[in-house]
Amino acid sequence: MQDPYLYITLAATSLVGLAIIAAAGLRGWNGWLELKRAELGRRFEEAAPPSASARIEVADLKERIRKLEAIAAGVDL
Repeated sequence: MQDPYLYITLAATSLVGLAIIAAAGLRGWNGWLELKRAELGRRFEEAAPPSASARIEVADLKERIRKLEAIAAGVDL
């Protein structure tokens, strides 16, 4: 069991396996980063100015929140 070629073969095989795992991990990491970049780019492209109906709805919601906060604070409207 003291064959030096056995140890050299095991070390070389382990090193090759580690290199393959590292390369696969780096490729996956780069793919994930590219996916996130694409998602961010898509978000900025889709960020159109809000329509008039959306602004009216937001204003309505703000008014409701203001009334609910006044009720919670005990202020009579």
